[in-house]
Amino acid sequence: MIGGANCWRNPRVFLILALVFLSGAVSGALSMRYGIRAVWPRSGPYWKEGGKEISLQRFRRELDLTPEQSKQMETVLDDFVLYYQTLQTQMDEVRASGKDRILRVLNPEQRKRFEKMISELQARRLR
Repeated sequence: MIGGANCWRNPRVFLILALVFLSGAVSGALSMRYGIRAVWPRSGPYWKEGGKEISLQRFRRELDLTPEQSKQMETVLDDFVLYYQTLQTQMDEVRASGKDRILRVLNPEQRKRFEKMISELQARRLR
């Protein structure tokens, strides 16, 4: 064993491992944030503007729901939409917080390059 248990006490070893881990985490997060959008849309077709009502009408028609089932289904859909919106808001806050934390680590030149990278990824996502 080279260095033994003492190598873990060396701040440089710890710093290098931390930087490798954080670099991987940041690149993975950026890949997921900007790369997966092309494959996985942000919301399903039923949850866009007016989607709940379209879904409820379709469920009533295709599932032959009773009035009581329709009322319960509407409550479930309302709860789901509220839950989804809350999660989306939390995800947006996490992303913004992560970006702010990354920007605090970088020097001014690196911040410019990072912003350019983000802009390019967003442009690719919109194509």
